[in-house]
Amino acid sequence: MKIHHIAIICSDYKVSKYFYTEVLGLQILREVYREERQSFKLDLAIGNHYVIELFSFPDPPKRPSRPEACGLRHLAFSVENVDEKREELIQKGLICEEIRIDEFTGKEFFFTQDPDQLPLEFYEI
Repeated sequence: MKIHHIAIICSDYKVSKYFYTEVLGLQILREVYREERQSFKLDLAIGNHYVIELFSFPDPPKRPSRPEACGLRHLAFSVENVDEKREELIQKGLICEEIRIDEFTGKEFFFTQDPDQLPLEFYEI
């Protein structure tokens, strides 16, 4: 029917919480600490749509990224204006790749990354 949510494990909960809420602007739906797992769980939304579960766990292994490894390749967000979003993220201190054109759709997009180097794509709707 549709994707319900995406789960992300971060290495530094405070840094990633700030990134996803203050830099990207996702809204907090719920935040809990699970003592038995020594784990935070933060439910995040875009608008009214629940989209990301952000987890912390003690000493998670690093994410293999380059060269590309099996698993989630990147997380893509749709935006109305790619140029404006890129400039906004650069002003907030992110390193953003140059804007590219999707050879199949003709739409603009660019990549940046979260604090744990998870590639994030911003794609023109």
